[in-house]
Amino acid sequence: MRDAVIIDVVRTASGRGKPGGALSGTHPVDLLAEVLARLVERTGVDPENIDDVIAGCVVQASEQALNIGRSAVLAAGWPESVPATTIDRQCGSSQQAAHFAAQAVIAGAQDVVVACGVEVMSRVPMGTSPMGRDTAGLRVAARYPEGLVGQGISAELITRKWGFSRARLDEFSAESHAKAVAATEGGLFANEIVPVPVTAADGTSTAHTVDETMRASTTAEGLAGLQPSFRTEEMDARFPGLAWSITPGNSSPLTDGASAVLITSGEKARELGLKPRARFHAFSVVGSDPISMLTGPIPATETVLKRAGLSIADIDAFEVNEAFAPVPLAWAAETGADLAKLNPRGGAISLGHPLGASGTRLLATLVNHLEQTGGKYGLQTMCEGAGMANATVIQTL
Repeated sequence: MRDAVIIDVVRTASGRGKPGGALSGTHPVDLLAEVLARLVERTGVDPENIDDVIAGCVVQASEQALNIGRSAVLAAGWPESVPATTIDRQCGSSQQAAHFAAQAVIAGAQDVVVACGVEVMSRVPMGTSPMGRDTAGLRVAARYPEGLVGQGISAELITRKWGFSRARLDEFSAESHAKAVAATEGGLFANEIVPVPVTAADGTSTAHTVDETMRASTTAEGLAGLQPSFRTEEMDARFPGLAWSITPGNSSPLTDGASAVLITSGEKARELGLKPRARFHAFSVVGSDPISMLTGPIPATETVLKRAGLSIADIDAFEVNEAFAPVPLAWAAETGADLAKLNPRGGAISLGHPLGASGTRLLATLVNHLEQTGGKYGLQTMCEGAGMANATVIQTL
């Protein structure tokens, strides 16, 4: 079987996903194009050799509509012969893009593929048409007559099921910020972040290189004063007894960002004179209950470890997307993972969650952490809307 190897993986620093955020003045096509351009610049690969580009994007509407992957390829100045497609597996879209790219390489269908993702939530907010329309249809409504719920309610249900206190959620969230700040101050993100030129309100041009969603001043005590985000009379009636613990402080913030990874076969890397940094070891994708929808990483992890022939103790670092604090906490409680290995440089609560870009963002952080600490195996997993999850095991080279 052919190997699929990671030549390089990069990301932007996060921007606050609202007007005035550092990246809010950048069109999503241009943001993704910037990352694609930097990826080939760093690796020296000729874009003529790229067989395909697979882009993840969740809200494929407005400025992110009509196959943003192809638009970004053209905006990056790559040859018109380079094709691209855009996929949506909700929050795991670019992780799934990496799976599809690696699987194409392993199968021998392609030799050089870029997987990437973008989401500029300040310009294309969640709910932007066509997402605002009824997309469930009559048959889904009939199967779930009480109605599906938003992810915030799912996070509340997980909090109740695993018995997490509000204090524990806030403590975990404050730790995420502290770890991200420490990693930033230690220069640990320097090799994964590519600078993005931005224009400030006063007209001056700067390079955006530091995650804007991270807050050094965050404490559990400060987070304790925030009010619940998702409590309504309707949800109170439907789910009596919920403690209503999910707040903006223990949830991932609205975020702008992009990320990309160059994937080849080992043979093609040698032919092109490229040095692989890691290899894909195993993949999984699962479906789960669409009501509690954020629990998918638990069975996805079980499946990918079986396919990898590894135990949880064999993994040196875990990147579990912090969509909400109870998600990685429930995952750790069920898998028995060492919390010291979980999101060692912070997670989405501090570093942001630019939806379609988060999968390859996690991959960038995971590869660099493993290299810088001498780790061998890394596992990343992501909960996804409507009850799904991807999991990936990589091995450093």
